[in-house]
Amino acid sequence: MRALVFDCDGVLAETERDGHLVAFNEAFAEAGLPVRWSEAEYAERLRTGGGKERIAQMLTPAFVREHELPTDPDAQDGWVARLHARKTAIFRRLVDEGGLEPRPGVLRLADEAHAAGWWTAVVSTSAEESVRAVLGHVAGPERAERFLVVAGDAVPAKKPDPAVYEAALRRLGARPGETVAIEDSRIGLLAAVAAGVPCLVTVSSFTRGEDFSEAALVTTHLGDPGNPLEVLADPRGVGPRGAITLAELEACLGG
Repeated sequence: MRALVFDCDGVLAETERDGHLVAFNEAFAEAGLPVRWSEAEYAERLRTGGGKERIAQMLTPAFVREHELPTDPDAQDGWVARLHARKTAIFRRLVDEGGLEPRPGVLRLADEAHAAGWWTAVVSTSAEESVRAVLGHVAGPERAERFLVVAGDAVPAKKPDPAVYEAALRRLGARPGETVAIEDSRIGLLAAVAAGVPCLVTVSSFTRGEDFSEAALVTTHLGDPGNPLEVLADPRGVGPRGAITLAELEACLGG
């Protein structure tokens, strides 16, 4: 049985730039922290998988002293968890307010896969609440029910660790060699490849300059009628013509 696994942020929609970054900065302001991540700085933060992990990176000894934050590790973990929970709530509000459009080809390809009997899933390092909010908004309630969701808070390690992919494969009952991943970042690509899953990369606003040498195919997006994709790298000779279809996914599998 074939399976198609999508990353969430940057793959289903441009949520990193238009959602998560905005939510982080609003949460920092509410907490009284003089922190505002620029797009360039956030692009660097995205090299670390997981929102709580990105917040924790700020907790240098000098930052902790300056802002009178807890010094005990357990207390720090609690502070990070509370700040991240607030950030997640803000992100949910932004999603509910609308404005996040699906990236080209995502819904078309998901429908083609479903019609052909493929399993579909979304795997992400984000909190499950955020992932389900994005999926429901982008895909709609009925289509969203077709997807298994495995989020970062359900596994012991975040991407580039393969844990989230391994969990998805177990829950789907799918084999790595019969599964295609769609990612937009290097850490997502590495997670898929480490799990033995061939990966197609559709670059997003923050990731176009990253190293995707392990990918089966790299494109600007999945393509739609009137909105053809651009091929950025095609080491397996997949040769898509304007849009990714199941034929191109089979080619990524080596079929």
